[in-house]
Amino acid sequence: MVERRAEHAVKFFYSHLFWHNPGIRDLFPAHPEDMERQRDRLFAALTHVIAHLDDGTLGPYLRDLGRDHRKFLVGPEHYAAVGASLLAALAETSGEAWTPQVEKAWTEAYQVIADTMTAGAEASADPPWWDAEVVRHLQYGQDIGVLTLRPHLPFPYVPGQYTSVSSERVPTTWRTYSIGNAPRADGTLDLHVSRIERGRLSTSLVRETQPGDVLRLGTAGGQLTFRREDRPASLIAAGTGWAPIRAMLEDLAEHPPDQDVRLFVVARDGAHLYDRPLIDAYAASCGWLGVTYITPAPGQHRNQATDRLATALGHRAMWPDQDVYLSGPAQFIAETAALLEELGARPTASSTTPCRASGRAPARRAGRWASASGS
Repeated sequence: MVERRAEHAVKFFYSHLFWHNPGIRDLFPAHPEDMERQRDRLFAALTHVIAHLDDGTLGPYLRDLGRDHRKFLVGPEHYAAVGASLLAALAETSGEAWTPQVEKAWTEAYQVIADTMTAGAEASADPPWWDAEVVRHLQYGQDIGVLTLRPHLPFPYVPGQYTSVSSERVPTTWRTYSIGNAPRADGTLDLHVSRIERGRLSTSLVRETQPGDVLRLGTAGGQLTFRREDRPASLIAAGTGWAPIRAMLEDLAEHPPDQDVRLFVVARDGAHLYDRPLIDAYAASCGWLGVTYITPAPGQHRNQATDRLATALGHRAMWPDQDVYLSGPAQFIAETAALLEELGARPTASSTTPCRASGRAPARRAGRWASASGS
């Protein structure tokens, strides 16, 4: 019932929260578009919680969520305020369906959520965020930037993971970006950023950020990590979805796998194959790696690249016996994951663009999803 009136429920929630707790407003983005995305994420999180009430994944999800919320300066007192406004929004939206029994159930459920998130925050030994200096900024065209950062403290992660990023240029706004390299001895890491239209943080990172700027990084997360099993693997990357795939390839080049690996690199045009020299070098030096580039024919719409990918994937056999890793924009992932499922594969996927509105996923979601949105 609430889902049918999701927009009204979420707007009522924030109005109630800020009216009764004006000091909390400073913890949220000031820009209207950023606040709209914040509302989307709230309902997406609520939808996830309800969908997983009866399985074993909810506890770890909530503990990670509580750990992650430390970067927003969230304290125990904020959970009580959010709970009161959430119950008020649910009551307002549910109308006569909001019975004493329903209220009791939601009150108890929210307390479990708050307690689990608080426990996750208190148990974490990591800092709320890492300060990281920009030491290099490479720009490819108008809309792609690769930033090399040097965290002030050791930043733990594994190849294929992402981190959330914030900049003083766009205060109180955090977006997630995949890390584009395996861990290095000097501790530096690369972020591959694709500018999104009206995306204030991505625009700032690609076009304004300079060496010497300091960004904040949240705890690394995501499940797009390579499983070293005795079976062939396929890596499929589109756009800056190449970043986590590149990180995994760096690690594989240093510690060669026992299985064959096929890499499919999809780009809207040749200019967006910004790392092609590196890919060609890997293909030449790594006997276990095969590479296929997928781009539209000259003068054709970029969607033709997806059609060409479908043909190439159809020619590759034994999909049920492979590990498949898929990374790129949400629509690309939805279309490609659906195709791979028809071929018998179950890909692990990472999206480089956020899911919109009521928390519903794009098309058919496949495998385990690791959000790596960047706007």
